[in-house]
Amino acid sequence: MARTDLLARANDLRAHRTPFVFATVVRVERPTSAKAGDCALVLPDGTIEGFVGGACAESTVRLHGLRQLAAGRSTLLRISPESSAREAELSGDEPDGLVTVGNPCLSGGTLEIFLEVMSPPMLVHVFGDSPVARAVTVMGQAMGWDVRPTTPQAPILSDAAAVVVASHGADEECVLTGALRAGVPYVGLVASRRRGSAVVSSLDLTPVQRARLHTPAGLDIAARGPNEIAISILAEIIASRPAGGTAAAQAAAPQTAAPQTAAAQTAAAQTAAAQAAAP
Repeated sequence: MARTDLLARANDLRAHRTPFVFATVVRVERPTSAKAGDCALVLPDGTIEGFVGGACAESTVRLHGLRQLAAGRSTLLRISPESSAREAELSGDEPDGLVTVGNPCLSGGTLEIFLEVMSPPMLVHVFGDSPVARAVTVMGQAMGWDVRPTTPQAPILSDAAAVVVASHGADEECVLTGALRAGVPYVGLVASRRRGSAVVSSLDLTPVQRARLHTPAGLDIAARGPNEIAISILAEIIASRPAGGTAAAQAAAPQTAAPQTAAAQTAAAQTAAAQAAAP
């Protein structure tokens, strides 16, 4: 596959929000079948499109490409003769961002391949046309997130990281239920504490679903006005983001909330009051 075709394929994957690894050979020590500049894509199902070396190199790139894709971290992969790789492992001084593995092939060459993880931007659905909803959209897009308006009839995409409901009562239950059933890791309802509790009580939720529903939405930072409330919501989405593994696995794990301090309780009350008063 020509490099131009590979770049076009990468753009197509980005357009369809498909994560992948862009593997580029940056250095070789012959004998190797690959040369500097050769590149390939590693897809989530293990498919490799392009060329980064023979069978041994390809299988190693597939293995470590998928590992880095799951971790969400790019790295430099060095495939060297097994004796050199063993020495690097025993020395224990391998720098961060470098993974050295042995080359089991008879060729004995060395390849250095940069594995660049290409993940789609965080996807956030926003329901409502309130000032808070508009502020969340503008600020989220400024952060490089993929923020999209949604409706009660629109499907929630499977890789959505969050759904924020800020419609001040209109069709809330439908959107909240749909997002929770879709397994969205973070679902936030902009409401006063009293109204939020009433909405939650009206929903038939499992304990796992209830743990993913945040109301009043946003961290307790005593936010005032739509812009500050939006900042608190975006911060809570970041704080809820899985540190490792998939978002679905993180959402399925039971969460235990830490007890609030008096200051946190006061800030929470102020945030709830601000959301209730927001236009």
